[in-house]
Amino acid sequence: MATSVAVLGTGTMGGAMARNLARAGLDVRAWNPSRGRAEGLGASVCASPAEAVRGADFVLTMAPDAEAVEETMFGEGGAAAAMRDDGIWLQCATVGVEGAERLGELAAEHGVVYVDAPVLGTKEPAEKGELTVLASGPESVRERSGEVFDAVGKETVWLGEAGAGSRMKMVTNAWLAAVVEGAAETIALAQALGVDARRFLALVEGGPIDSPYLQLKGKAILDGELEPSFSLEHAHKDVELVLEAARGAGVELRLHEAISGRFERAIELGHGREDWAATYFATAPG
Repeated sequence: MATSVAVLGTGTMGGAMARNLARAGLDVRAWNPSRGRAEGLGASVCASPAEAVRGADFVLTMAPDAEAVEETMFGEGGAAAAMRDDGIWLQCATVGVEGAERLGELAAEHGVVYVDAPVLGTKEPAEKGELTVLASGPESVRERSGEVFDAVGKETVWLGEAGAGSRMKMVTNAWLAAVVEGAAETIALAQALGVDARRFLALVEGGPIDSPYLQLKGKAILDGELEPSFSLEHAHKDVELVLEAARGAGVELRLHEAISGRFERAIELGHGREDWAATYFATAPG
């Protein structure tokens, strides 16, 4: 009998993950607050989280934030109460350090096996099954979880006890936000100075100060191709989670405080649903 996975939250990322799980031959049940987004994924569409998880070997959550995950799992009619005793919860949404800790505490209170496993990657890697899974949780479930993680990602990195995955995700997101904002402001400066920004990208390409993400986002800005692989409004949420984690650890991240402000300004200008490279509009000349 095929391994069964309940995917709770089938937006851009969760939908792609559900589709890849089904393609890998797993028995997938899908639930989403907007039912239409759960259809056409090769999964059985369910009317509630509880219906989706009943009898499932794994429950995979991919929701916008910790509050949505908590409501899905532990709210009225939530999934946790309907899970099998030996079911495993794979929490793949980006919820921050405090969110991961709170969800872990709730899982323990309800006797649910909890794996904190946020993913690295945006829309295209998710669709191709090429995410990187930052997994953390009990040693005893790592081998079993591999079948699910292998279907959605190209690599799974186990980092220790539950919560370590979300801590690593915050560090990684801090770096990515700095690269994206740096690319946006550098291009804006080039344009303001009358410098050909494409020549700048060509100048650094392949050298020690280059970055593949600089090239990707820089060209997207210059070509005006800002269909979201990761939306600016979601990126702003993630930078706020980075700042929350930093405050909890007693670290002052002045750069990321400024980045959050730039993201917020671009959102106010109407670019929130575009790719996060649209932070460029908060700085763009004229």
